[in-house]
Formats: sequence, C-alpha cells, structure tokens
Amino acid sequence: MKFDDFLLTINGFGRYQKLRLFCMCLTFLLPHVMISTRLWTPATPSFRCKLHENDSVYHKNIPILSNRTQPDPSYCKAMMNISVRECQQCYMKTISKTSIEHMQPCKDYVFDRTYMRHTLVEEWLMVCDRTVFRLIVSIVYLAGYMVGAIVVGITADKYGRRPIMSICTILIPCTVFIGAIFSQKDIFGFWPSYLIYLTSCFVFACSIHGILVTGFVLATELVGPKYKLLTAIIAQYFFNVDGIIIFVAYFIQEWRRLTITLSIATIPFTFFYFVLPESPRWMISKGYYKQAGELLRKIAKKNKKTFNEESFKELIAEQERNTTNKPVVIGVRSLFKSKIMRNISINLLFQAFVQHLAFYGISSSSIFLGSSLYSSFRISSWATILYVIVLYLLLNRVGRKRSYLIVVFCFAILILLEIPVQNYISKNSEGHRTFIFLMNIILQWFTFSSYTIIYIYTNELFPTEIRNTGMSIHTIVARIGAIAGITSTHSLAQLWIPLPMVLSSILLLMAAFLAQMLPETLDSTLPQTIADTEQMGLTRMCACDYQRTSKQKEQPNNNNDQDFKLRYIIA
Repeated sequence: MKFDDFLLTINGFGRYQKLRLFCMCLTFLLPHVMISTRLWTPATPSFRCKLHENDSVYHKNIPILSNRTQPDPSYCKAMMNISVRECQQCYMKTISKTSIEHMQPCKDYVFDRTYMRHTLVEEWLMVCDRTVFRLIVSIVYLAGYMVGAIVVGITADKYGRRPIMSICTILIPCTVFIGAIFSQKDIFGFWPSYLIYLTSCFVFACSIHGILVTGFVLATELVGPKYKLLTAIIAQYFFNVDGIIIFVAYFIQEWRRLTITLSIATIPFTFFYFVLPESPRWMISKGYYKQAGELLRKIAKKNKKTFNEESFKELIAEQERNTTNKPVVIGVRSLFKSKIMRNISINLLFQAFVQHLAFYGISSSSIFLGSSLYSSFRISSWATILYVIVLYLLLNRVGRKRSYLIVVFCFAILILLEIPVQNYISKNSEGHRTFIFLMNIILQWFTFSSYTIIYIYTNELFPTEIRNTGMSIHTIVARIGAIAGITSTHSLAQLWIPLPMVLSSILLLMAAFLAQMLPETLDSTLPQTIADTEQMGLTRMCACDYQRTSKQKEQPNNNNDQDFKLRYIIA
C-alpha cells in the first residue's frame, strides 16, 4: 500500500490538514514581507548635489539651479568615463576666477523624500563612488540564500521539516531586528554597523529558504494527491502577497522604524513549532514508524475517521520491502545516479534556470507599472489574485505539462511580438505608456505562471526522501539563472536593444521542447522513493515507445523483447 492510498482512508484534506495549512500560510507571509522591505529600505531615491548647509529640499526641475550647478551633457560625455545621468548627479559645475569651467565631486547630497523619508542608502550615502557598498550587500544576500539552499535543504531531508522550519521562523525576525538596531552609523560608526548589517543579511537570507521551500514541501506532503495542486497554488499566492508591506510602509516611511515594526509584528511566528506537525511521509521514508503512526492516528481522530491498523501495517511492510537490502545513499548524487533520474533532474534544473532568467527580468520592471511606488505594489498584489485563479483552473483541467508548454510557448512568442509593435508607437506618448502597462501585466502573468508551474512540477517529481535537497538545488540553479539574466541584459542591450528579449525567447522555446520529455503528474501520487520517480519516467518512455511502434504493428520485430528489457535495465 502506498502512503497516498493510506492517507485517503483518514481523509487527505480534512479538518486537521486545513487548520495546519492555514497556519503554514501565515508563516509564508513572514519571509516575503521581510524580503519586500528590502525593496524599500535600501532603495535609491532621486538625489542631487547639496549646494550649501541649509539646502535640504529636493527639487526635480529648477532651471536656475540646473544651469548654475549641473554639468553640461556635452562636457560629461567628453571629460568623464561615466554616464551623463551619473555625471550630473554626482558632480558639481564650478567656475574659476578665470571663467574656466571645472567639475568637482559632491561632498553631500539632497534626496527625494516623496515615497520614503529616510532610506538606508541615504543614511550611509551609498551613491556615486560609494555604490560598491550597496553592491556588496546584494552579493552577501545572494550568497546567504545559496548557502541556505544547500544547508537547509540537506538538513531538512536528514532531520525533518518541522525543526528546520521552526528554527528559521525564529532566526528571521531576530536577524532583521538586530540588523536594524545595531546598524546605526551615528552610534557604532560606519564599519561596525555595516558589518553587522551584512551579517544579519547573510543569516536572514539563509533562513528564508527554510520557510519558502521547506514550508512548501511540508504543506504538499500533508495532503492527499487530489488536493496537492490546490495546496501548492494557495502557498504560491501567500508567497506573492505584498499588501501588508504597502499598508505599513505608507504610514512608516523611515527604513529603521519600518523594519523594527515588521520584525516585532512577526514574533508570534516563533511559537509555531508547537502548531506545525512533522511530515508523516518523511517519517515513513526514514523508518520512524512509531512516530508516524502516532501522528496519523491524531490526523484520523481530528478528521473523524477510523484508523485502520491493518492498512498501516501494509504501508510499513511496503516501505520495508522497498528499502530492504538497498544501500541508503541519500544526497545530491542521488538526483543524478540513474539515467532516468539524471534526465529528469537535469531537465527540471534547466527549466528553473530559464524561467528565473525571464521571471526576474520581467518582475523587476513591475515597479514602474503605476504612477507611484505604492500604486505599483497595489497593482501587482491585486493582479496576483487573478493569476492564481486562472492558473489553478488551467492546471486542474489541462495538466502540468500541457499547461507549462502552452504558457512558455505563448510567453516566448509574446516577447518577440513586442519588439516590432513598439517601433510603431511613438515614444513617451499616452499610447506607448498604455501599451507598456498592458504588456507588463500580461508578461507578469506568463512569468508568474511558468515560474509557479515549474516549481510545483519539480516538487511533484522529486521523491520524498530527497525532495528538499532537490528543491534546494532547483533554487540554486534558479538564482544562477536570475544572476545571468540581470548581468547580461545591459551588455547585450548595448549590442542591440531587443537582443536580450530575442535570446530569452529562444531559451524559452528550447525549454518548452525539453519539457515534453517530462512525465505528467496530474492526479498522480507524490513519489515516496527514487524508484517511484524512476517508474514515472519509465512509464513516459514506454508510452513514447508504444506510440512510435504502434504504427509498425504489421512489421514484426525480433528485438522487441530485447528493447523492452533494455528500458528496464536503464531504469
């Protein structure tokens, strides 16, 4: 008896699962709200050189001020090895006694306070020749996320989902609070406060993986096969809710107060260890049959179902038969050990690389959708609700693979169509702004859908015993794709502006072609062992072979038995 078959006897989506899923969805808000603060606290507002000691009000366009202090664009192009915009923001024009024009670096700056009264960039003056400090923060954050993906993923597969997720719910508010309190330059000095902030960023980035991935895995492992899609879609929605940060940031426009307020508000999440259960799938796969039996009896009692002892014994016997006389080597190498598992893993990782390359490129432009920072976040939040509903209906009726192929193919074609259409619309016109707005909304849906589908797909194909490890490698490769997309966009655009979009479309079409080789997971149970995943891949191979040979029934082939055996040897 498979685990999903037994779970159906005690209700795969009963009162117990619904209550725990609600609690986990609340924890899913925690990392994303904290991540969203990183868009506000280190944001770089518009700025200009400070002219005198009492100069504190930022004005965007003052002709007299611009003519007197701002370097001429022609002079910037001729004398400086930086962009005209950076030249005019970071340097002042001075006139000597002999009427010779000179440029000198700004000693201080005046910042635009339209959206935020005080940001981290303003406090530490991380602009112009000090932008390297802002870059280091981003690198440390990314490094922490990758380290967390490896450490958290492996430890969650080894020690369980519940303890790792609980530790991360404690670390996130603590590190954010420490980073805000002990990073005050006026009290501790720049370097001590800067190093404390970097350390808090690193630990915070390591911790969010424990909720984003481990929590997602735990949620889908608690429910039956019929409800795993609904659970995954609900989890993805809470991962993308920005409404809380909009509301709080509108009233608290100082970065340190905003960060401290949100970290204090998340303290109740530190007690979720006493609410969250361990994954019974994981306990069965690790041989903790007694603890798994106690939890499953509790689930049956809460769901008002009868716990069948005989069925549970059959489940244990099935698990022991699968693990008897087999060396247990669980880790990253298990993803690439057999040919079928290796093909599935490499295919999924390539999909993650391509989708994140496109996803972060499109979603990063969503900040310009509205007339202000607040309206942009509001539009994205409301649009996410519509995205989730449409995506759920599509996946539930069409399946994972077909939905993914449709979304990715349309996504690639739409990107290519945007290039010639923009050439027929005059720049900076109302029609151009409307077109860009609509295209961003549509492209956001495609990026959200393709990103979500491949995330769900990966979770449903990797087996329970290495699911967290597989999802962690998926996350690392996805981040590499995001870095590649962000860093290559500017250099490719210098050769030809539409070149990044063309290359993204080609990669998306390649991903769609390779995705056809993946097995469908609609209405299938979550694989418990590597052998289960290999069997899904073998079924796909046999189905393709049947379609290929059915047209040749009239032509006898003496090697059928040999080919059939070969396919099983490959597995």
